[in-house]
Amino acid sequence: MGDNVENIKKNARSGHARVLIIDDSDLSRRTVAGILEREGFNVVGQAANAEQGMQQAYSTGANVFLIDVVMPDISGIEVANYIRENIKEPRIIMMSSLDIESVIIESISSGAIDFLSKPFEERDLIRAVEKIDIELQKEHG
Repeated sequence: MGDNVENIKKNARSGHARVLIIDDSDLSRRTVAGILEREGFNVVGQAANAEQGMQQAYSTGANVFLIDVVMPDISGIEVANYIRENIKEPRIIMMSSLDIESVIIESISSGAIDFLSKPFEERDLIRAVEKIDIELQKEHG
């Protein structure tokens, strides 16, 4: 019976959300990708740093971006600004272990539509991406 429930979940996803994960933590990227893939979401790429993320924003056709705020060299906020300026209608979710108000405000100002404080509950991640997937389905039929 569990398999049927999993198949129903996966089939319920519209497939419109194409997710790119940008995080310098290998463990964090793999964990997020694993959760989303298990739930039937389309993870189109994983980037280990800001430069890779900005390149993959184009090459993967992603429209949903999960971006870590704190990364070496270029911050996730700068990456979000770049993506917002260069990708049509991106859906950005920022992630950070720094859940101080200024980081959250800066994330939202950079175009993020959601913010996940690390460590986050699986259900919060799933809900955030599911909400976007449903919006995309409504917009694109």
